[in-house]
Amino acid sequence: MGLEAPRLDDRAFDDIVEEARRRIPIYTPEWTDHNLSDPGITLIELFAWMTDIVLYRLNRVPDKHYIKFMELIGMRLHDAEPARVPVSFWLTKPQPISLTIPSGAEVATTRTETEPAIVFTTDGAMEIKVPKLVYVMTSHEDQEGRTFESHNVEGVQSGFEGFPAFVSQPPDTGDALYLGFQEDMSNHLLGVTLEVNIAEGAGIDPTNPPYLWEVLSTELGQEWIKVAVDLDTTQGLNVSGMIRLHLPPMQRAERDNKLAYWLRCRLDLSATESRYNVSPQIERLQIDSWGGTIGTTNVTLARRVVLGRSDGSPGQRFYLDHTPVVARTTDEHIIVRIDDQREERWEEVSDFSSSTANDRHYTIDSNTGEVRFGPALPQRDGQVQRYGAIPPKNALIVMTGYRYGGGVIGNVAKHTINVLKTALPYIDRVTNREAASGGMNVESLESSKMRVPGYLRSLGRAVTAADYEYLAQEAAPGRIGRVHCLQPPLTNRGEVQVLVIPQIPSLHGFIAPESLELPADVRDEIQVYLDARRLLATKLEVTAPAYQWVETEVRLRVSQHYDFERVRQAVEAKLYTFLNPLVGGPDGNGWPFGRDLFVSDLIAVLLTVPGVDFIRSVKLFPIDYEDRQFMRGAETQQVAIASHGVVVSYQHNILPD
Repeated sequence: MGLEAPRLDDRAFDDIVEEARRRIPIYTPEWTDHNLSDPGITLIELFAWMTDIVLYRLNRVPDKHYIKFMELIGMRLHDAEPARVPVSFWLTKPQPISLTIPSGAEVATTRTETEPAIVFTTDGAMEIKVPKLVYVMTSHEDQEGRTFESHNVEGVQSGFEGFPAFVSQPPDTGDALYLGFQEDMSNHLLGVTLEVNIAEGAGIDPTNPPYLWEVLSTELGQEWIKVAVDLDTTQGLNVSGMIRLHLPPMQRAERDNKLAYWLRCRLDLSATESRYNVSPQIERLQIDSWGGTIGTTNVTLARRVVLGRSDGSPGQRFYLDHTPVVARTTDEHIIVRIDDQREERWEEVSDFSSSTANDRHYTIDSNTGEVRFGPALPQRDGQVQRYGAIPPKNALIVMTGYRYGGGVIGNVAKHTINVLKTALPYIDRVTNREAASGGMNVESLESSKMRVPGYLRSLGRAVTAADYEYLAQEAAPGRIGRVHCLQPPLTNRGEVQVLVIPQIPSLHGFIAPESLELPADVRDEIQVYLDARRLLATKLEVTAPAYQWVETEVRLRVSQHYDFERVRQAVEAKLYTFLNPLVGGPDGNGWPFGRDLFVSDLIAVLLTVPGVDFIRSVKLFPIDYEDRQFMRGAETQQVAIASHGVVVSYQHNILPD
């Protein structure tokens, strides 16, 4: 049973008025008019109102003590988190030399009469390189493996050597065109200009060509992943034109004993009935850079900010002009400039409890922008103990730079960042191809109170599974949807596995596999944070869980006077919600890790949907997801889930009985 704190004074306004009216005959018997119109009664109500305010403040004393206790144990409100999104910078045209997008370049949404522009800043510099093609190969895959045929690069680029894009006659699944680059072209906007024999590749649907562009990616390590196509004017390689691609991070690797960064066009006939009658004939090929994609954050940069001059006293405080201040990077710190032009770098700490008199430490309150230097406190023996060094008198306090901003306002929709605020030569336009995410406001006081039990249980140390789960949430607030810790006996002795499901913007309906991939920066943040708090002999791994996709086929009969289409939509929505890694499962907190899925689970859930008369049949199919393709398995009554796995919906077919 929960502990209920008593009210220090439970009297209300009406109680105070009634008590005063009862005392009137005792102290002033000549006062006989007790109606509300009497001026004396009005004065009683006025003083009762004032007393009620005092009692309200008195009852707030326990809340103040609770907050002071939170300060005592070192709890702080979570800072505002900025939204993040990749932004594509488009060149006016391909350039003959490399160009650099600098770190700190600003882009923004369009300013309107009612809404200000939302500014994003590039996280780092990016060089838009001139692609250098070093290998051109065609390939065919059969039972004995993949065979390659090389082509002269200069001849292909000059138009003197033509070749078929797909070597089989007629072209078959697995045929591919390989392009090898000398330099890493990760995150570039690549234009592939092709001259082909017109209609040589007839037989396919030109609006839905049966080929995929893929690269060897660093995200998954030596695996081919699909490349997003921005433009394809070749009508399935039937006419000359250009194909423009958004390249993801690439991996350098060997193919046919040739080391390069590989891009390929692979023929895939599994999802279409159309076929090439003969292979498209490529007469000339040219590769150009049209721009690049850079990660941006919803912050504004302030550089070389002068905070003031030191007066030589302990506990000095200065204030930054803009708040909230986001987490500082390694090159964002305070410099104390002495009169002789000597500069000292000072280090930011969370508090001064471990600081000595010679430590050049300071703290920054991200919410208020307060910069504070170490205090000096008298001790029991009469001496004064300094917690941190004191900047010399008249020394100039300079902040090398800081970033401010963040909040949910930065979670803008895709294609809304379209203004280039920093002047950059040869840049034509900017755009975000996906929605920004991760922006969070400063944590509320009530929300921080809910964290106190978990904070006291862990005390900043990861020992139990609950400790790891709580601290993982603390490491990346707002970017984690769910976390689960596996310890022995589910893992090897001395090993701890932290399974993290990222925050997903939309939880309704089908969840794309790309949304469930754990971003590398989030994984690294959690790994570093937990490494500093785990037991020394513990081997820690932070990873994404194993996702088991499932598909269902349900035949049911709706009740009389119910519309089948509405019931079908309700049943489909119920299944997508129930078979969900974040909001599914019997308790609605996400499908339990390691819990098998049974057909009986689905029947029990479906019978709760209004309008369902009875269930004729439920078919359950496990779905394998490999090489970014879904493959349905055989019908089963039970889908086994590994201890590090959860269930995810693929699709649900609802049919009438």
